[in-house]
Amino acid sequence: MQLSGDQEPVLESRGFGMEKMTQPYLIEFRDILDHRGALTPIEAEKDVPFAIRRIYYIYDVSHGAVRAGHSHKELQQVLIALSGSFNVHLDDGYARQTFMLNRPNIGLYVPQMTWRDIDNFSGGAVCLSLASQHYEESDYYRDYESFIRAVGRR
Repeated sequence: MQLSGDQEPVLESRGFGMEKMTQPYLIEFRDILDHRGALTPIEAEKDVPFAIRRIYYIYDVSHGAVRAGHSHKELQQVLIALSGSFNVHLDDGYARQTFMLNRPNIGLYVPQMTWRDIDNFSGGAVCLSLASQHYEESDYYRDYESFIRAVGRR
């Protein structure tokens, strides 16, 4: 896991209620290790701060491609590099942070109203998303200027 700037990871977060968090942070999930390998369990509302309503993953990303390029009005998510690595750029309309995800037991919590771009995928990278809501097109800001107006910056 690599952070840019003066970011401090928040690790070992447990016992969440249903409250919405407002800042991105890293979550270190439990590792159960033995001679057979590793297992990382993830439980909704215990290891992530919301009930998981949708799971999807991004893979076979073309060299140089950028994924995401949007924000959500209500949806929260946790992104995990199941395999390989990639960068996640987060923007709340005022500040931008970059996280490099490269371990399958580290998740990045992305709060609502946060613009995200994902790039620099390594070969074989798989990005898992745990989402707080079912897919709903009306929850998206797909235009950055509309997002900036919505957060009140313009």
